[in-house]
Amino acid sequence: MRVRVEQTTLPGIGVRHDVLTGTGHRIGVVSHRDGRRELVVFDEDDPDLATVHLALSDAEAAVLADLLGTSVVLGQLSRLTGANSGGLVTEQVALPAGSGYAGRRLGETKARARTGASIVAVVRDGDIIPSPAPSFRFEAGDSVIVVGTRAGVDGVTAILAESDPDS
Repeated sequence: MRVRVEQTTLPGIGVRHDVLTGTGHRIGVVSHRDGRRELVVFDEDDPDLATVHLALSDAEAAVLADLLGTSVVLGQLSRLTGANSGGLVTEQVALPAGSGYAGRRLGETKARARTGASIVAVVRDGDIIPSPAPSFRFEAGDSVIVVGTRAGVDGVTAILAESDPDS
C-alpha cells in the first residue's frame, strides 16, 4: 500500500509534512527552523483546520519515532510469521538493567547456537539497527528484536538477563 505524504514550506517557520491516511485523516509534523517539532491533527471536513497541536520535546519525538518504527518492523515480521508460522514468534526484548551483556558483543551471547532464535535487529535511542553483526556491542537501554520459537525467544530473554555471563 502506498502512503501519500505532502510537504509544505512554511515561510519563516519551517516545513510541514502531512500523511493522508486511508481513512481520510490528515496528520502533520511541523519541523520548525529552530529544531522544535509539533504533531498536528486536522479536521476531517476542513483540511486547513488543526484540531490538535502537540509540541514535542526531542525526547518525546525520539520515543514516538521509536514506538512507531518498532511497531512497523514487528508488524512486518508478524505478517511474515503469521498463521502458518509453525510456532515462530517475533518479540521485542529489553536488555535489562544489570545485564552482564551491556558493553559486550552480540556474538558473546551465542544466542542462536544456544537457543535457535535469532536477534534480527536492535532498537537504540530511537534508531533501528537491522541485522547486527556478531561484533555489535550492546548498550544499557537497548531492545532486541528476536525471531524464533517460543522456547527460543524465552531462552534469549534469559541469556540477556544474566548478570554475570562468565560464571
